[in-house]
Amino acid sequence: METRVALIAVIVRQGGAVAELNGLLHQYAEHIIGRMGVPYPARGVNVISVAMDAPADVISALSGKLGRLPGVTAKTVYAPEAALQ
Repeated sequence: METRVALIAVIVRQGGAVAELNGLLHQYAEHIIGRMGVPYPARGVNVISVAMDAPADVISALSGKLGRLPGVTAKTVYAPEAALQ
């Protein structure tokens, strides 16, 4: 199956969703290239970037599940396919 490279940007506004968020990332670990989290206490948020190499439906599924968590916003950007050749 063809894979895509993508970045999921995640903003976490509530600490209560962190355990579920980490659980989801663990479920999709085989597709995750890397992740970086930056706490920003001055604004009460955590910013997380998740780099993936996976089929588009897997990326969309994770992004959707993350975005449905309370206090979490998730948006995905895909690398242009031409850049991968």
